[in-house]
Amino acid sequence: MNIKSQLSMLIGLANIDNDFADDEKDMIYMVGKANGVAESEIEDLLKNPVPLPDLNTMMDDEKFEYLFNVVQLMKIDKEVFLSEVKYCEDVAVKLGFKKAVIAELSSKIYSNPAITSNKEALKKAVMKYQN
Repeated sequence: MNIKSQLSMLIGLANIDNDFADDEKDMIYMVGKANGVAESEIEDLLKNPVPLPDLNTMMDDEKFEYLFNVVQLMKIDKEVFLSEVKYCEDVAVKLGFKKAVIAELSSKIYSNPAITSNKEALKKAVMKYQN
């Protein structure tokens, strides 16, 4: 999945509770900039997200990174809504995982992006949830 598609999915999650928090927007900018996307391009995506690619073509590493980012974004504003959890579960299912993977990730991913989990160990745990 290219970075613009990933950012578009994150934008969709951020908008799902009808409250696009500054923390969520900052996280989207951080992910975009870390992947070489210009600030002006991120602003364009916020206004016009790109259509999503076929999720079945993603590699396992891409699926993990996406799930990691989407769960971190869900938690970043320190408010987790049921609609956000359901969105994350739906995305997990579309990526070929069981819904329970979101609970596993959520228990090990912190709302503060500066606090990092052992991503390799977490990736191994996540792959056990593949269908």
